[in-house]
Amino acid sequence: MLDYEILRLLCWGLLGLFAVGFALTNGLEMGVTLLLPFLQLSEPQRRQIAARLAPLSAGNQAWLAAVIAVLYAGWPTVYAVVFSSFQNLFLCVMLAACIRPLGFYFRNSHDHREWLPYWDKALFVSGLLPAALLGLLAGNLLKGFPFHLSSDMHIAFLGSLAGLFNPFALLVAACSVALLAAYAAAYLQLHGGPDLRLRAKTLAQTAVILFLVLFGLCGAWITHLEGYHVTTEIVPDGASNPLAKFVKRGDGLWLDNYEHEPALWALPCLVFLAGIGAWALCKFDRAYWAMLALALALALAVLTLGVSMFPFLAPSNISLNSSLTIWDASTSRTALHGLLSFAGPAWLVMALATRGLYRIQR
Repeated sequence: MLDYEILRLLCWGLLGLFAVGFALTNGLEMGVTLLLPFLQLSEPQRRQIAARLAPLSAGNQAWLAAVIAVLYAGWPTVYAVVFSSFQNLFLCVMLAACIRPLGFYFRNSHDHREWLPYWDKALFVSGLLPAALLGLLAGNLLKGFPFHLSSDMHIAFLGSLAGLFNPFALLVAACSVALLAAYAAAYLQLHGGPDLRLRAKTLAQTAVILFLVLFGLCGAWITHLEGYHVTTEIVPDGASNPLAKFVKRGDGLWLDNYEHEPALWALPCLVFLAGIGAWALCKFDRAYWAMLALALALALAVLTLGVSMFPFLAPSNISLNSSLTIWDASTSRTALHGLLSFAGPAWLVMALATRGLYRIQR
């Protein structure tokens, strides 16, 4: 059996891979549906888009379920803290995830035209809402959120819903929406008709520029944002006890990992390069390569978030020592080994199956 430290690292990496899979699959659907009101589509074009995405939508929800399952199996305390603290946000995300496949199916399954505008609005909300709320969640994870763990591991959320809508989290949410919109616009430029391709091309270029500006603003803000750092000795293969450490908070501490491993700067830099490349590829009607570039930017943006926060998974801004890391909040060594043995091959199967479905729907 692998060392406890290696198991924790591998399972953390696996969680990141599932998060990337979720972003690439569900992110495409979110982006397409949030763009619907801005594309000036005819009814046949709307039906064509819905027919293309409907067979994929329900299956793509498996990625969301997998992210939640891996988090629960690997870091149950993190799962409990995050879902109890952000329960209202996750409820909206889950409802949107349920509405989207139904919207694709029902808008094409009957000819009652009076219902079509309502389904289109439902699809728009089911794309915009989770795209923004998941960005809001990422922003609050970076900023830290107010929870406390008592000595008996009782979880207390000491904040409010309104407090989650802070300026930095809203900036990250806007960045998330812009990136998913650009990603989806490149997809529509690739698969749409001549008139749709032209409109999608314009939207893609605009959204890419907006994303690059917002991503740069996020990076500049993070250099002055209060980050977190474990001040006591970290025992990567020790027993899980979130309260057996001391944590400090200070400006720019999220950049610690980049100072210790300068090679990590390649991640955010490649996000910028991929975005710039995608803009140029859209301009010269290389939609396939533009979509791949934006998929790369999306995957690298997710990895940048994880690497910046490492080893933290859920930092507390009100009870610093209650912050949860991959080292002190994981499940047992045996459970992590079982998770790795099952979820590793499952990720590969899901990735191949998803790729096959998208090729069929090309």
